[in-house]
Amino acid sequence: MSRRDELIAKYAEDLKSKMGVTPDMDLLTKVVIGCGPSIYNQDSETVAGSDPDELARVKNSYLVKKLGLADGPELMAAIKSVLEKYGTSNRNKFRPVIYYMLCTQFNKQSVYN
Repeated sequence: MSRRDELIAKYAEDLKSKMGVTPDMDLLTKVVIGCGPSIYNQDSETVAGSDPDELARVKNSYLVKKLGLADGPELMAAIKSVLEKYGTSNRNKFRPVIYYMLCTQFNKQSVYN
């Protein structure tokens, strides 16, 4: 099993156990691949939910640029909603898990086709 496959399995487990979602493994794999090399770095693999700059980065780089959503207050509300569901006490909020949840929340799976 490759390192990426191990990480995908870890993210799928987080989606199941912490988010209560059975992931579409094909979509999850594409989201992980879309994250690029950031998944191999412990710092960039996670999202700091209490850092406003990090949240703005998720909004601008992922939701606006990657998913093509119009900027607005609903984007930050969606990010905070996903982070809240992930658990405020959970220190390891994995970027691919958050991106997967945001992608499905905005019904933008077609971006990865």
